[in-house]
Amino acid sequence: MAIGRFVAAALLGLSLIGMPQADGASAQSLRVVKKGTASRLDVPMNRAVVVESEIPFAELSIANPSIADISSLSDRTIYVLGKSPGLTTLTLLDGSGRLITNVDVRVAADVTEFKERLRQILPNEKIEVRTANDGIVLSGTVSSAVRLQRALDLAERYAPERVSNLMSVGGVQQVMLKVRFAEMQRSVSKSLSASLGFNGGTGSGRTGGVNTLNTSGALANSLAGNIPAANANTGAFLFGFNAGSVQVSLLLEALEQKGVVRTLAEPNLSALSGQEAKFLAGGEYPVPIAQEDGVITVDFKPFGIELNFIPRVIDGDLINLELNAAVSSIDPSNSLELSGLTIDAFSRRETSTTVEMRDGESFAIAGLIRDEFLDNSSQLPWLGDVPVLGALFRSADYQREQTELVIIVSAHLVTPTRGEALTLPTDRVAPPSEKDLFLFGRTSRSKNGPAAEVAKQDFNGSYGYVLD
Repeated sequence: MAIGRFVAAALLGLSLIGMPQADGASAQSLRVVKKGTASRLDVPMNRAVVVESEIPFAELSIANPSIADISSLSDRTIYVLGKSPGLTTLTLLDGSGRLITNVDVRVAADVTEFKERLRQILPNEKIEVRTANDGIVLSGTVSSAVRLQRALDLAERYAPERVSNLMSVGGVQQVMLKVRFAEMQRSVSKSLSASLGFNGGTGSGRTGGVNTLNTSGALANSLAGNIPAANANTGAFLFGFNAGSVQVSLLLEALEQKGVVRTLAEPNLSALSGQEAKFLAGGEYPVPIAQEDGVITVDFKPFGIELNFIPRVIDGDLINLELNAAVSSIDPSNSLELSGLTIDAFSRRETSTTVEMRDGESFAIAGLIRDEFLDNSSQLPWLGDVPVLGALFRSADYQREQTELVIIVSAHLVTPTRGEALTLPTDRVAPPSEKDLFLFGRTSRSKNGPAAEVAKQDFNGSYGYVLD
């Protein structure tokens, strides 16, 4: 009996220990039931997949039916339809209600067709395509900005306004533009005039191409006073003779001028693809402007060598250039006087255009040929029409001006280099010492190094910063 009572007491104690405790004790005894391996199922949106279970199930449930819809085809086969982007859970239970497994169902946009089209359109580009909620994420490196834009445009067809761009553009994206302005001006001017004078017993007078009769005194001195200065006329000849009581004097004036002007400007400027770059080598000219209240303000107009351009690397080494280039200078010959102020005009050659070229190619973007011709002839009526002798009663001049302008641009894809590899014009010479300046009259001395060795050489043709 004692042994039985002991066994009963032990069983009662064990039963008390195994009873669930209240509050915190009961929370600690709870555990998540897991059976099988939890897996993940990817389902394209608006498409269905059929999956099979290794263990027969008796009950199915989906956490969020708005993301995916399910139906059982058999006790092992499940039909899953993706409805909207998102993540939900599919639960499988056996006949006794015990958990078989939980499956994470991920519904995303279908990018299979997009990937295939992307490979067809851009076959050599390393672009990675991922889905994010209901959008598309593009990453990787493309060879040009144009191909990047093509990929984005194609993605917009499959996910309008839901495309995230994480792509970067590889290759060289910096452009150095070299612009050459070459202008040649030629001018020729010729003139020939004659003045004829005579002095008789009844008085004196003179006549000529543009002169009128008069009765002045010493005729030769009067005609000689019409000879221009030597720097204005290289040919003036005065001679006379007596024919009985009549004194005849003849003044011949001839002038020929020739001039050639050469203008060359060659600015270079580098910029990043898609960014605007500006260059000005010159100055600003003040122009007074009168306001309505009578106050005069000053507006500064730039002049010199101006260059503004926007390069765009289109594809590989193909470059699109949008540029404005101009060369201007102050022209006092066309000045304007206003209220006691003298405002000079400008002589300006300008072009604005957009061209495409490849790396290292050149393009003549502008050209101008101007030819101005002017003839003037004045004479005394009737006398100037007499053959041969009529030349003594005529004055004629001839002027011709020709201008030819060409603007050539060259584009190069460039990459930065180390500063030690670049040589400046100031690297070749150094200020002279007192000994060199005062004793030998040297205004500079050569520096040591490779640049100094180059500076000692004779320059034939074009080399570095020296242009013959």
